[in-house]
Amino acid sequence: MSDRQRTILEAAVRTIARSGVRGLRVEEVAAEAGVSTSLLYYHFKDRAGLVRRTLEFVNDRAGDSADPAAARDQSPRGLLEHQLLMEIQDSPTVREDSTAWGELRAAAVFEPDLQVTLAQSTQVWVEEIAESIKASQLTGQARRDADPYAAAERLTSLVEGLSERWLSGSLAQDRAVVLLRGAIDVELGPAPTQP
Repeated sequence: MSDRQRTILEAAVRTIARSGVRGLRVEEVAAEAGVSTSLLYYHFKDRAGLVRRTLEFVNDRAGDSADPAAARDQSPRGLLEHQLLMEIQDSPTVREDSTAWGELRAAAVFEPDLQVTLAQSTQVWVEEIAESIKASQLTGQARRDADPYAAAERLTSLVEGLSERWLSGSLAQDRAVVLLRGAIDVELGPAPTQP
């Protein structure tokens, strides 16, 4: 991806987070990015193409925001917690991405073209979490009878709901973290104590 495309997509995320997908105007994104609308159309073809690529960009950026140093020394279960709790960080990028993701998810109800891209992005996230659950099971840090894929679907759905409540001010961030950690314990069994 070129620097220019990244600039446009970052502007699209900010615009969607602020105005929603229905309020997204190509001219506003171009102005926010400091480019002409013709350049935006050159890179993304049309508004629908811009929205689809923005969804992919938000998904990729969320995956890229993982702190490798923080995750490197963790157990598989610690890595799983890290992956899920990253979605409830009080940072401008996480707030912006989570808000835009929620707007894109809501728009997909009315824009079937978005549903395929959204389903694919969600599938990737669920599979990543399921792999972390399997690794936790192999190391004895999770119940062996837990269905990794079903647990991953429930946990990622919960993260989305907790994130929405936190971002809207209905739930304190620390409470969202406590609830998510409790759900991990319910799904995988209590974390083993360290010797």
